[in-house]
Amino acid sequence: MRVQVVEHPLVAHKLTVLRKKETPSITFRQLTEELVMLLAYEATRDVAMEDVDIQTPVTSTTGRRLARPTPLVVPILRAGLGMLEGMVRMAPTAEVGFLGMARNEETLDIVTYAERLPADLTGRHVFVLDPMLATGGTLVESIRFLYERNASRVTCICLLAAPEGIERLERELEGVEVDLFVAAIDERLDENAYIVPGLGDAGDRLYGLAE
Repeated sequence: MRVQVVEHPLVAHKLTVLRKKETPSITFRQLTEELVMLLAYEATRDVAMEDVDIQTPVTSTTGRRLARPTPLVVPILRAGLGMLEGMVRMAPTAEVGFLGMARNEETLDIVTYAERLPADLTGRHVFVLDPMLATGGTLVESIRFLYERNASRVTCICLLAAPEGIERLERELEGVEVDLFVAAIDERLDENAYIVPGLGDAGDRLYGLAE
């Protein structure tokens, strides 16, 4: 697994404002979109391309475009939805699917409760959007789910990651090709599995439900 922390002054600045507890939801959503655009710029650096013949106002030439089949963007419900706009602004020809997963409180297993994806992902480069990589359980199962549908490659984009989550991905997905792009790797998880220092519950802050 390849892990890349995107180090850039604008990333650091926007992340700092996201962390502040007094940042209102409307600003949080806007900054999340902008931050995802910066992360997506790096995460798509080696996306598959193909030549295309075009006509400019002056002459004919050969340009480059995203190869077919185009990338598939998959936000993990619900907080991943807050990252979607920034991603599709950077890759407007990409298709979008959805994946919802939650922990069964009795068995502690991760179960899929919603999905809207092609049945066959052969040849598709899938970009998974999930703001927080905390324990890693949901992301592990999401990646497995996508590879079971024959995805050719999976790239994950997260705002923050905890060392524990990264270690779990490396342990449980050993030998699986996964790229992870994050704005920062924080210190640890607390007793409630929140990332420290973190930014709180990303979903609640995106949708105005935080206290």
